[in-house]
Amino acid sequence: MEKKMILGKRIEQWKNDYPLLNQLIETEEVFWTNPKHEKFDEAIRNISLTEKDVKDAEERLERFAPYIAKVFPETQEENGIIESKTVKIPQMKEYLEKEFDQKIVGDLLLKCDSHLAISGSIKARGGIYEVLKHAEDLAIEEGMLTTKDDYSILDSDSFRKFFSNYSVAVGSTGNLGLSIGIMSAKLGFKVFVHMSADAKKWKKDLLRSKGVTVVEYESDYSKAVEEGRKQSDLDPNSYFVDDENSKNLFLGYAVAASRLKKQLEELNVVVDEEHPLFVYLPCGVGGGPGGVAFGLKLVYKDHVHCFFAEPTHSPCMLIGCMTNTHDQVCVQDFGIDNVTAADGLAVGRASGFVGKTLEYLLSGDYTVDDDKLYILLKALADTEKIYLEPSALAGVAGVVDLFKTKLGEKYLEDKKLKDKMKNATHIAWATGGSMVPEEEMNKYYEKGANLSKK
Repeated sequence: MEKKMILGKRIEQWKNDYPLLNQLIETEEVFWTNPKHEKFDEAIRNISLTEKDVKDAEERLERFAPYIAKVFPETQEENGIIESKTVKIPQMKEYLEKEFDQKIVGDLLLKCDSHLAISGSIKARGGIYEVLKHAEDLAIEEGMLTTKDDYSILDSDSFRKFFSNYSVAVGSTGNLGLSIGIMSAKLGFKVFVHMSADAKKWKKDLLRSKGVTVVEYESDYSKAVEEGRKQSDLDPNSYFVDDENSKNLFLGYAVAASRLKKQLEELNVVVDEEHPLFVYLPCGVGGGPGGVAFGLKLVYKDHVHCFFAEPTHSPCMLIGCMTNTHDQVCVQDFGIDNVTAADGLAVGRASGFVGKTLEYLLSGDYTVDDDKLYILLKALADTEKIYLEPSALAGVAGVVDLFKTKLGEKYLEDKKLKDKMKNATHIAWATGGSMVPEEEMNKYYEKGANLSKK
């Protein structure tokens, strides 16, 4: 039988060129540091997006704030700005040190995007922003809106009738579908969410309850996106949200950085040359973590170190970045099944746009076993009374790997960070969980409890 070729090379050649592939193919946990990582001024040179683009996104979200506050009462306390808390998790840090027999130097914090209003995940940033930008573009073009208006006027029958002439579509494993679906339906758009086999039933049910058309597939995320795009292309009034290549989604996520900066200042957390910041971001196709990392690099430059986290069965961004092939390969090419309990991260092919944008900015990437996600889920609930969905725990594992692995240790040495770690801050980015039904969350917790006994 003829051996399979991937981009003209046999699998043995790939493994020879990139030895880490051997462990990735065996779905073992790995920690990888990016050999292309450069100083900020060099790394940013060839990127077309700028600080001005992020500022523009921030201002657009402020224009929409009166509308958001009006139609989503849960955002009124923040005056229509969708933002999450950043909290210290010292008991969880103690648990990690004891459980993994590893001293963690520096403070450990959690960025609670798991509790963002409206759709309960990091996707409330990019997804909602992209829908709002599209709505603004349409309304301004029609002469119904100017940027000087009070955007709460969008909550009216005339605007809903206008938007009902248009549709919005997206392919999703779950959370992006929730944010796009809930926001688009509220504005009055017809909405089609194409969902992969691993999307949770409760997410589909919730969308349908909001008047969203959910189209289900028996295959994975890539197929849902492909079919969603195809169907959207048939209708000139349909707008397809492209999670893999959207600059608008990316910029919506990037706004998180300047807001985090304010929160850290309020917590008296210093970030500078002597006080490094490490951020661990769960990664699916890459839009959310990529946008956040890009924003953080603009704000903190060389003082922030961003690491992506992926399930052992879906390491698409790691493979794409390591081999420099980005979206030209998928995990299935290498015999990895892309089947994981971390539904939001169950992506076989990474975004080429994100991989190339962060090519010199990303510090590294690591993988986490599904069982560990459940164990950490239970531990965070026990120690800090914070409940996340499994995929959101991927960020928590990174701080251990940084200190426990040889490559992590080498990274700290090479970047001359070892002596500064006592002043370091580590942030695990919690990407989703607050909208998980209680019954479902109890099952996650029980699974974590059973695995912890082993």
